[in-house]
Amino acid sequence: MAGDTDTDVPELVPARMLNEFCYCPRLFFLEWVQSRFADNTDTVEGAWAHRAVDREEGRAPLPDDEEPFKVARSLSLSSPNLGIVAKADLVEAGADGKVVPVDHKKGRAPDLAEGAWEPERVQLCAVGLLLQEAGYDCDHGMLYFAASRRRVRIDFDEDLIQLTTSRLHQLREVAAEGTPPPPLVDSPKCPRCSLVGLCLPDETNVLAERTNRTARRLMPGADDARPLHVTEQGTWVTKSKGRVVISKDRERLASVRLIDVSQLCVHGSVQVSTQLLRELMAEDVPVCFFSYGGWFSGMAHGLPSKHVELRRQQVIVAAQGGLAIARRVIEGKIRNSRTLVRRNARPKPDTTIGSLKVLADQAAEAASVETLLGIEGAAARLYFEAFPTMLKSSGDLPGGLFDFAQRNRRPPRDAINCLLSYGYSLLTKELTVTTLAVGFDPYLGFYHRPRYGRPALALDLAEEFRPLVVESMVLTLVNNGELGPSDFVVRAGGVSLTREGRRTVTRAFERRLDTEVTHPIFKYRITYRRVLEVQARLLGALLLGEIDEYVAFVTR
Repeated sequence: MAGDTDTDVPELVPARMLNEFCYCPRLFFLEWVQSRFADNTDTVEGAWAHRAVDREEGRAPLPDDEEPFKVARSLSLSSPNLGIVAKADLVEAGADGKVVPVDHKKGRAPDLAEGAWEPERVQLCAVGLLLQEAGYDCDHGMLYFAASRRRVRIDFDEDLIQLTTSRLHQLREVAAEGTPPPPLVDSPKCPRCSLVGLCLPDETNVLAERTNRTARRLMPGADDARPLHVTEQGTWVTKSKGRVVISKDRERLASVRLIDVSQLCVHGSVQVSTQLLRELMAEDVPVCFFSYGGWFSGMAHGLPSKHVELRRQQVIVAAQGGLAIARRVIEGKIRNSRTLVRRNARPKPDTTIGSLKVLADQAAEAASVETLLGIEGAAARLYFEAFPTMLKSSGDLPGGLFDFAQRNRRPPRDAINCLLSYGYSLLTKELTVTTLAVGFDPYLGFYHRPRYGRPALALDLAEEFRPLVVESMVLTLVNNGELGPSDFVVRAGGVSLTREGRRTVTRAFERRLDTEVTHPIFKYRITYRRVLEVQARLLGALLLGEIDEYVAFVTR
């Protein structure tokens, strides 16, 4: 039975993948073929309910041994003939020398004539077939539902065996195709699926025009974990009893639960212990390193994503120029810049607003990256000329009033340029982490050309979010008086943030990412932090051929 389709498909298929395939072929493909996984409440609760049968216990004598079979937990079985491998939760001795596999499930027993849903019955039958293949007499199994504390008998009759072998054959065909099946349409299964945030079923179906219904917000709107920034110079960051501990001169300054940390961001001379680094890598929490001046200089993380096909397509599209993607991100940037000016400038510069619309339309049709660069440069000049009209006053800040002619960096020579540069650095860091988590190579972009040490793809995706996240944050900080002259330091004409000033900006940046906004296409409310991930995943869907066009996030 094994190997009857494509030789690239492994010889043995885990029995639990038959369960996933029956539930949703796309879920099976993402989890087994692409090795992508994410936990949700159901999977965590399932692992907890399963713990009693995860420990290998008991002997399992073969049928012709003299020793009788009694009970065995976590029993490994495989058969190249069947093409299945499994770890049976529990196998017990039944009547008349038979053996009975018992599969543990966390939920309640369903009220069905068949006793259980197809995925559970097929998975159990696969284990039964493995026991039969090993020579045991096995004609039925049991499903134990922990929530209702009830066992349900499942007979391995001819119909169920045929269904199981048929699903196994279909599974191997899907695995051999190399591309994931399309998402289920408006399925009630999706909200409970742990991979819904990776799959984006409704979003992909809407953009691929498979449904006219509004997308449900299946991806969580917010995550409890947050980036942890350490800006105090000379501190040590270590781990202790499940917490991240920050100390200096043997004095504990702060501690945070490890499960509450999504990123560890260290600024300047901050030491991180090897033990903490190893723990963070095991939990897929990246460590981002910034210079004292706020320059994002690199990151440490665990093993790279296993999503090889996505990186392969990224390389192919980048080699072809990636003009279609570059058009969309620059068009989105110009339209979002225009919206920010239209909402905040006093008096309203109608000429600039009109010109930005024209330039956005031109960006959408640009014939080359060189043309796009010229359009983006012209739009940036107009936009930053209008930027001072959105500031209530910045004259008392170091460097005086912001002037586009003085847009500068390394080091910035006025406070507004300083804030913009630091904000862009934080946004680039955030998108570098996001693209890496999705499975991209963040250094290979479509608009920004590859250059040593430059996260080109993160910079590409940052374009549409610069006005929405960074420039909006700068306007809020200055116009609300959250920053003053004492938050900056001027040295040799260069302006930088003080330690307290940097903390204020960092807090404002994280606050901005936690702001909820209505998605213009999918119509649900979602935080900017999640929007970054959704956009990165939609870009991945485009590269994998699931949708025809990348759509930038544009507010009205």
